[in-house]
Amino acid sequence: MSASVRFGAHKFANQAFHAEPRDVAEEVAVAISFNGTSHAVLMATPLQLDDLAIGFALSEQIVASCDEIESVSIVRDTLGFDAQVRLKTDAAERLARRRRSMAGPVGCGLCGIENLEVAMRKIETVQSDIHVTPDQISDALLELTKGQVLNASTHAVHGAGWFVPGANVSCVREDVGRHNAVDKLLGALARDQVAAGEGVLVVTSRLSVELVQKAAIAGVSVLVAVSAPTALALREADAAGITVIAVARGDEFEVFTHNHRVLELDIVERVTP
Repeated sequence: MSASVRFGAHKFANQAFHAEPRDVAEEVAVAISFNGTSHAVLMATPLQLDDLAIGFALSEQIVASCDEIESVSIVRDTLGFDAQVRLKTDAAERLARRRRSMAGPVGCGLCGIENLEVAMRKIETVQSDIHVTPDQISDALLELTKGQVLNASTHAVHGAGWFVPGANVSCVREDVGRHNAVDKLLGALARDQVAAGEGVLVVTSRLSVELVQKAAIAGVSVLVAVSAPTALALREADAAGITVIAVARGDEFEVFTHNHRVLELDIVERVTP
């Protein structure tokens, strides 16, 4: 299935209508199932769905690493796709216990407690010696734009990119969902046995707490966002030891947390009385 399709459209410009076909991004339902049981249904772009399934399993902490996944199969259905993940025994048993702990009577008034705890899950502090310069941040933004082939034609999908400062090593994934784009990226890195913490994560969306949580679980210590962060995202990033760089466009950006990883800012702070 193609990730985009051409639709006929009429554009109004210069006080007149003109026939102007447009490429639009596909959006499909993707069920993610573990050992034959459906776990979640996402609306996603039908690209790299194996990466999406792996990244989702990792960021939702269903598995600790790719070693706990036996296989991933993408099955086409009349209504969408089913990403069927086969877990090894230990991971499957953990997931079964997790499902049992979340079960409860409907409307009991307490069932949401587990969901709230999951939403505000405690994340470990990230340890990293990575540093970036302003030029490297700008270069990463440019490389992400270059890597967004689907967005160049549709202007409708988010991108997530991973870049090693000072090296020509990168990976880019796209999706109509910003969370999906990040999961695809983290899944691709894990599948290739690349340590996500050795690079910088760049996203095209606003920076929400979920993206901070995904970065922390993957061990990423520098998170760059094209748009603005939420207050909760910043509090969680600060607690997790993550450097947040946001409102990053061209050669301008704002550093919100753990400034010491941005080299020239670190120098300015040390010499400013």
